[in-house]
Amino acid sequence: MKSKSKGKLTLVGGGPGDPDLITIKGVKALQAADVVLYDALSNDALLEYAPINAEKIFVGKRPDFHRYTQDEINLLIVEKALAGKHVVRLKGGDPFVFGRGHEELEYAKVFNIETTIVPGISSSISVPELQEVPLTRRGINESFWVMTATTKFGQFSNDIAVAAQSSATVVILMGMRKLPLIVEAFQKQGKEDTPVMIVQNGSLPNEKIGLGTINNIQEVVEREQLSSPAIIVIGEVVQLHPHLNAEYLRQKYSPQMAQIAKGLPRSA
Repeated sequence: MKSKSKGKLTLVGGGPGDPDLITIKGVKALQAADVVLYDALSNDALLEYAPINAEKIFVGKRPDFHRYTQDEINLLIVEKALAGKHVVRLKGGDPFVFGRGHEELEYAKVFNIETTIVPGISSSISVPELQEVPLTRRGINESFWVMTATTKFGQFSNDIAVAAQSSATVVILMGMRKLPLIVEAFQKQGKEDTPVMIVQNGSLPNEKIGLGTINNIQEVVEREQLSSPAIIVIGEVVQLHPHLNAEYLRQKYSPQMAQIAKGLPRSA
């Protein structure tokens, strides 16, 4: 009689939204899955990589709507894995960046379940990058902070006020509901004119962006009808967005362009 196969858990980061931005290792994990537990922020197109007969269970969370509690998700992972299944826990972005992936990993390990981690491309880095906004730029800043605006208990995070005192680029995930408090925290530090970028549905065809400053970003949000899921980027690097820096580039590189043009052959 065949012995029952041993189950396992693979945490997979699905990337910022565009299904092409998942890693090859993430695709291979999905192809070998018996069960896929997927989030609201993971692209449903990624489920096509899983076998047709694989069980696919939506366990995503949205504001005011939780299909499963975190405790129920933990139990579901263990239940399926102890039944000999390969459970792929598919998350948006990276499973360890506000994804609660480590909590699920930790819980599975209590039951001696084999675990594997497949990192994903975090929206905190990739979404600004796709807008041509670097989180760090020589001569502008030396660091960046990635944070959420909300604590475990739903309160406004004190880390925002600390970050507002620095010259770092501040990237805030899950912060749209706390935008007025974020604005207030930066205003208290005299950062009223600091550039702000908000990107909704980053990397997807329905992506929307808003550009402004601490003082007017709430008006921009209302005008552009921006909402969650979105990331908020605050810092001087936002000035490098193509919609903002065309004149800066012309001034910076015009001497070099003129010099190069002198050496180029005239067009016929």
